[in-house]
Amino acid sequence: MLLNYFFDFDKTLASSGDASVKATQQAFKDNGLTVPDTDAILDAMGIPAEVSFPQMAKEDLSAEQAKKVVDRFREVYSNYELASTKLYPGIREMLDTLTQRHKNLFIVSSKKTDAVDRNLNNLDIRHYFKDVVGCDQVDHYKPAPDGILLLLDKYQLQKDDSMMIGDARYDLQMGKAAGVHTCGVTWDAYDIDSLKREQPTYLIDAPLELPGLGQK
Repeated sequence: MLLNYFFDFDKTLASSGDASVKATQQAFKDNGLTVPDTDAILDAMGIPAEVSFPQMAKEDLSAEQAKKVVDRFREVYSNYELASTKLYPGIREMLDTLTQRHKNLFIVSSKKTDAVDRNLNNLDIRHYFKDVVGCDQVDHYKPAPDGILLLLDKYQLQKDDSMMIGDARYDLQMGKAAGVHTCGVTWDAYDIDSLKREQPTYLIDAPLELPGLGQK
């Protein structure tokens, strides 16, 4: 029976609209770099900016240059996020149901922990989650399993009772690498075919489908 649920945040629980795209393009522009197109940015969502930005850049970036672009992105993004970040329909009801059933809920995100906490508090859903792990708490980012393994060890959780839920292939790859069940969500996924190719344990189209999965 599933007892432990590890959620991605962006495009899984909440949409930030086009804030990520706008902030990424502004950060590249402000640093005199070739501006990546929307598709490239959306495809890279799910892994930290520290990894995706050098991959997207047409120019070779030094570590110092990459940090400047990432720092500028986070500065611009923070100006957009409060107004643009909204829960998807059914998310709060789904979290209510899981909480009433005494499930353990966690966030494993490619954002920094303080940014995730800020978003959760702004949306008034932080109280649902037992813990939050951002990219600043792990040595290896998604799709490496570090974030999940940290929580499994910290709370002495069983892998067979645990599941990673996310909108991107990186979330599913991380879950598989950690040895837990996986669930792809399609309601705002950029590339549903890429989710299917990962052969997740489950693939769902609406948040309220989630509480019924893996229950005996």
